[in-house]
Amino acid sequence: MDATPRPARLAVGVISAGRVGSVLGAALARTGHVVTGVSAVSQASRDRADELLPGVEIADPTEVAARADLVLLAVPDDELEGLVKGLVATRSLRAGQIVVHTSGAQGVKVLEPAAALGALTLALHPVMTFTGRQEDLQRMSAACVGVTAADGDEVAWSVGEALVVEMDAEPVRVPEAVRPLYHAALAHGANHLITLVRDAADLLTNAGVANAERLLGPLLSAALDNALRHGDRALTGPVARGDTGTLRKHLGVLAQEAPETLPGYRVLARRTADRAERAGLLKPDAANDVRTTLED
Repeated sequence: MDATPRPARLAVGVISAGRVGSVLGAALARTGHVVTGVSAVSQASRDRADELLPGVEIADPTEVAARADLVLLAVPDDELEGLVKGLVATRSLRAGQIVVHTSGAQGVKVLEPAAALGALTLALHPVMTFTGRQEDLQRMSAACVGVTAADGDEVAWSVGEALVVEMDAEPVRVPEAVRPLYHAALAHGANHLITLVRDAADLLTNAGVANAERLLGPLLSAALDNALRHGDRALTGPVARGDTGTLRKHLGVLAQEAPETLPGYRVLARRTADRAERAGLLKPDAANDVRTTLED
């Protein structure tokens, strides 16, 4: 039986109905909390609110916050600090509220003006990408959420974890001090993976290979699964084998046909050589041969 303490039913205010805010608001509503207001400026945001938070009043952020027990701030990182200060200045926040933001790069320091009023402050960052549609609610059940509360505030940590569990996700504690590195790791893995995949697909398409995505899908899915399961031992390919002849062919054809991808290929190949050597897959002399080839 789950012994995690569960928050009482809360009135939730969502600022704003972007892809993240609308989905988390719907996830909280699904658990029995009541979304009492949502802010939405663009037509896309209003459409998301209609789909995921039907019947919820669209209002100004100050009104949304003032009526809520839990204020969910789901705005871009650069807007968060100003929004918090504005809500405090307009007396839209108060003691006893739970104030949560969803930024990955920031912890609870940005919420200090709300904490000074007596609000309980949390950073809850879902580790997934959002479309802002119904299917995101199902994806939440397989996702982790980075939870950050003030150091030593065990009540806040427990409330944050309980809210995540209620949304069918898995809470992971992320201390304030490591939040930037945590977010850099996630962005490096997820965002740059998309760039890498699209570069590979473009190369295949430019080579005249039909349906590049179909070709790449099974290969990349297996590579991702193996990397997560086996770490560096999953490395394969010409760099991990020390096959400098093939590596030279790659460098030559990329320089001729896709020079914009060549710098990225060199950097990742060097990182692959370093990891393969450290894992014992590539002997030091072979690793040095690979590095020399990459520098030529």
